[in-house]
Amino acid sequence: MSSKKSISTITVGFMLFALFFGAGNLIFPPLLGQASGDHLLFANLGFIFTGVGLPVLAVLALAVSGKSNLQSLASQVSPVYGLIFTIVLYLTIGPLFALPRTNTVAYEIGIAPFFKNFSSNWTLLIFTVLFFGLTLYFSLQAKKLIDIIGKVLTPLLLIAIGILIAAAIFRPIGAIQEPTDTYMINSFFKGFQEGYLTMDVLAAFVFGIIIINAMKDSGFTTRKQLVISTMKVALIAAGLLAIVYSSLAYLGAISVEGIGYMENGGAILAASSDYYFGSYGKLFLGIIVVAACLTTSIGLVTSCSAYFQQIIPSISYKVWAIIFTLFSAVISNFGLATIIEFSVPILSILYPMAMCLMILTFLHSFFRGSKEVYQASILFTFIVALFDGLRAGGINVEIIDNLFESILPLYTVGLGWIIPAIAGGIIGYFLHLSRKAS
Repeated sequence: MSSKKSISTITVGFMLFALFFGAGNLIFPPLLGQASGDHLLFANLGFIFTGVGLPVLAVLALAVSGKSNLQSLASQVSPVYGLIFTIVLYLTIGPLFALPRTNTVAYEIGIAPFFKNFSSNWTLLIFTVLFFGLTLYFSLQAKKLIDIIGKVLTPLLLIAIGILIAAAIFRPIGAIQEPTDTYMINSFFKGFQEGYLTMDVLAAFVFGIIIINAMKDSGFTTRKQLVISTMKVALIAAGLLAIVYSSLAYLGAISVEGIGYMENGGAILAASSDYYFGSYGKLFLGIIVVAACLTTSIGLVTSCSAYFQQIIPSISYKVWAIIFTLFSAVISNFGLATIIEFSVPILSILYPMAMCLMILTFLHSFFRGSKEVYQASILFTFIVALFDGLRAGGINVEIIDNLFESILPLYTVGLGWIIPAIAGGIIGYFLHLSRKAS
């Protein structure tokens, strides 16, 4: 490999890390660390499994499939399903939930502490205009995305996070406490479910297209070259994410004795920064949060705008980018708690279906791409995931919930879809063989 390609691989790896490392990735690990206490190891492993491992596999699935976009990948179930699933996924990680969350987290953690004596409505409005103004500006420089994120914003982000993590390692705030009730048992699976909230598996199907196109622009042209180079990029991003997540979770775990239990990860980071850096802590944390959220926001607007221009070409990329930034700016004013509350039921449905699609993509050659396998496996997954989503939204269908709890292993920890997905795949394969025979 030439030195130029090596540099490109490292830069794109940094960019992928920065695209993933946004609002949720920053606030959830510290909260997990506080809650899991001395069960941190298993809880963190579960979080890394869904927050790092699965997103990396999703990026690789796109490279292995040879498909040009998520819709082509999902259309292996059916063209209609491919279109609907892709639109719902883009809207979820775009203007409905993830995009507004980047602005809200950046404001509540990085900006609001400086303006406690001012009207929160006005300061939020001004910050929202500035944040999404920058997002729109950089999103319209799509061809410079690698340079903007991979070479400028990511190093700044890593340096700032590294200083905070170093302080936590060399001067712990206090001893790690016992776990809270929710992490007393099944800490791995609790951490596994917390990883859903990052939305990174869903985002991986979107960001993966950016990565593959970037590798093509760097001179990797054959399918084998793309798969190998994408794997290297994904491993760079995965290594950085795993280190940062584990460190932030550790920071949360050692913080209880000094700052007490906090209601969210942002408050933990704010209090920890104040503990280590005093009056400079707010400024320091603000740099980390705004940089992390801005990189993700730019990537999401770029990806969503490019996709919707593809399906509705009569509207230009620039117009789509403006629409998404304006819509997200409005939604972000509902507040972080409201955004997270409404996103959980949708994520409980989408995540299993995305994971099922990813696994089927890797196994595609074993069942020769049979549509029956895709359709039956996805259908069975959707049935279970639907009731998981209803339960997460506070709608309990007791008859179905009791039935699933009695016959489906791991249903109570949000993984009841696994056995139905396997069963659907097997049934689909026999239907495939039957159709061929007839």
